[in-house]
Amino acid sequence: MLLHHASWPEVEAYLERSKAVVIPVGSTEQHGPNGLIGTDAICPEVIAKRASELTNMLIAPTFNVGMAQHHMGFSGSMTLRPSTMIAAIFDWASSLARHGFDRLYFFNGHGGNIATLQSAFSEIHADRSLGRPGANREGLQCKLVNWWDFRPVLDFCRETYGSAHGSHATPSEVAITYAAFPHAVKETAMEPAIAPSGRFTDAEDYRAKFPDGRIGSDPSLARIEDGKKLIELSATAMARDFEAFAKQQ
Repeated sequence: MLLHHASWPEVEAYLERSKAVVIPVGSTEQHGPNGLIGTDAICPEVIAKRASELTNMLIAPTFNVGMAQHHMGFSGSMTLRPSTMIAAIFDWASSLARHGFDRLYFFNGHGGNIATLQSAFSEIHADRSLGRPGANREGLQCKLVNWWDFRPVLDFCRETYGSAHGSHATPSEVAITYAAFPHAVKETAMEPAIAPSGRFTDAEDYRAKFPDGRIGSDPSLARIEDGKKLIELSATAMARDFEAFAKQQ
């Protein structure tokens, strides 16, 4: 069930059977010459929606602008400062907790969000530790899961793309967006076929080292059929993982 498509009585009924909710988290940033700028938000959103068809879960709106300062050298990218994102995640969590949700499953699509999300969790826990002396109500449990980290997904990417998978503008994430939006498929030649890899700091440094936006990848390998398979693999694993999280004490 999608929170945006539910009425408040439906959410209250859901809370009677579950206190867990999924929050897809992504980013709005360049994804190379043929990748959609919304890739990192689209992937967790699409996978979570499919997972909701497999098991009982409520999916909150997608947090679709994340920590992507290093992509700001490319037109269309957007970012939050880490401190802004932490504050926003804190307020999202507090809003959901106000209604009784105490298991927040953050389903992430952007590696650059990981450190900031973990810091946001620390703020959430510190608020309870420092601000509610003597409270005996259960605190919030927050879990961070990346859609690509499930073993079947990792195995598929290794077997299908090998060393051309890379770490940014990967064929797997581009394939998922193509499966979700077939009209958006873009045929673009890559030069070199596999982009260079390396470290980076700010937006200017990133653009200088990776001029077409890719890191270690060849997203021209992205196929709609692969995207459909990846959605199923990740959604099936995510549904099981969410059910276990929702039940844990």
